[in-house]
Amino acid sequence: MTTPEELCGLLPRLAALPPMGEPVDQLAHALQTAGQAIGAGADDDLVLAAALHDLARLPEVAARHPCLPHEEAAARLCAPLLGERVAWLVGAHVLAKRVLVATEPAHAAVLSATSTRSLRAQGGAAAAAELRRFGEHPWSEDALRLRRWDDAAKVPGAAAPEPGDLLDRMRRRWR
Repeated sequence: MTTPEELCGLLPRLAALPPMGEPVDQLAHALQTAGQAIGAGADDDLVLAAALHDLARLPEVAARHPCLPHEEAAARLCAPLLGERVAWLVGAHVLAKRVLVATEPAHAAVLSATSTRSLRAQGGAAAAAELRRFGEHPWSEDALRLRRWDDAAKVPGAAAPEPGDLLDRMRRRWR
């Protein structure tokens, strides 16, 4: 099992990944997403899910769960250490984008060009059955909040917590 220190130690490695066409590197994106969650008064689970939602973009994390989309691989990494809710929120961030595009057509204009391209690869707007299942989940509103922060967390130079600032939250959640 990964410890909080090991999991938190993966975050800085995101900075070495290609920015994927976004104006910030992947570490800045992860930390800005967490910072928005903190600013909104989110609980530890939601803040940690915001910080870790793209962690499986790291090759060493993706290799643990080959053939899974990044959101599912990251959810599986987080589950043993941080629990079911964090894992579900991490795993739902792509579906939440698809739900927002389906239910709020103006949300598509908020997406970056990179996120718009990935939306097409991820199946486009959520279908009616997906919307129903997602809406019935008790954490669906939190997943939508995380997704909105994810979409907004691409601002060069924006304030964000340091990876170490998240460690205490991880330790509190460690199972």
